[in-house]
Amino acid sequence: MNTTPTIDGKGYMTEERIMIRDAARDFTMNEVLPVANQLDGPDGEIPMELRRKMADMGYFGITIPEEYGGMGLGTFEYCLICEQLARGWMSVASLVARAQGGFIKNEMPEEMRRKYLPRVVRGEFLNASALSEPDTGSDLASISCRAELVGDEWVLNGNKYWCTFADGADYINVFARTAKPTHPKKRWEGISCFLIEKKRGEFPPGMVGQPIPKIGYFGWKTFELALNDLRVPRENLIGAPGQAFLIMAKGLETARAHTAARAIGLAQGALEDAIAYARERKQFGMPIAEYQAIRFKIATMATEVEAARQLLHYVCSAIDSGRRCDTEASMVKLFATEMAERVTSEALQIFGGAGYTKLFAVERHWRDARLTKIFEGTSEIQQRIIANNLLGKSVLEDMIASRAFESAAGARTEAA
Repeated sequence: MNTTPTIDGKGYMTEERIMIRDAARDFTMNEVLPVANQLDGPDGEIPMELRRKMADMGYFGITIPEEYGGMGLGTFEYCLICEQLARGWMSVASLVARAQGGFIKNEMPEEMRRKYLPRVVRGEFLNASALSEPDTGSDLASISCRAELVGDEWVLNGNKYWCTFADGADYINVFARTAKPTHPKKRWEGISCFLIEKKRGEFPPGMVGQPIPKIGYFGWKTFELALNDLRVPRENLIGAPGQAFLIMAKGLETARAHTAARAIGLAQGALEDAIAYARERKQFGMPIAEYQAIRFKIATMATEVEAARQLLHYVCSAIDSGRRCDTEASMVKLFATEMAERVTSEALQIFGGAGYTKLFAVERHWRDARLTKIFEGTSEIQQRIIANNLLGKSVLEDMIASRAFESAAGARTEAA
């Protein structure tokens, strides 16, 4: 049963968007969900055949301009589709983000865009991103992986963590430090981005990967990477040297909206499954859907899902209009992901013991929903962003950043 509304008070859902959403839902229910129910697990992988079908649907080029073969649509449509895909399997909705040209698309020179973007649309040039490090998660301005220009090549050394799809990708975006920051409040300076082409299913010379054991987000592997004299052609530096952190920051609003869409999709799937189960499961002579405790749970769950969806529609419309909305993007990421954990947990409760088995998809939605509160910036980081934008940055935060910089600078001097 589809409980997704087709009309909202803001008029966001045009006839074209309803058609796009419904097509994505049909694709999810017929192609994605059956595969997810069969393959979700530590050793399962998103099938290549499903990837080909996604390419045929145009899902790898939703936001890529038509001149490169893409659909030329906006963040709204991108999130609309990804919400539906996540209703089936969050990993598939995440795979869509490995296309679109990535957040480096707008920084590529035209020659590179014409070379790569048509391949992205066909699903032949998908990416993985290596940003975090073993000791650097939310504080990405503190990365220590280094790149040095030697002749016509950059030589990279260091370690990266949480790089999902590193083995299956066709290229990896690696963030590495090429210069020291000039000021304690500008620790993001000196970080550069490199496009590293590789064979699908392999790592390039100078890079080795070790899978990280996870409790969810299956269908692909997440890696710790070791870079030892990894050589990259000089021209594969993306954007201006030392300015990659700003490139990444430009894409955060869309990335956080995308995570909110995935969280809403998970919650929608759990809600629909709980409704269906409550109607079928009988206790004390009647369906449990007749009991007020269950009815009130479902009413609250549905309300929270729809509230998150409406906030997401607002944020996506703001992004597509070109208006800065970093505060609202953090709000929807925070609200939708916290909501998703609550709703999927309540759905599992409605299933009772059956929900704690692999016989129903609700346990998968629950496990994956928990991750949405962590990646693309934890809930605590979103609260920090929102608070700073409303109240201004705290004096304590400035002091900590300054002292951390001075300590790190001293450590670098001693090491040198």
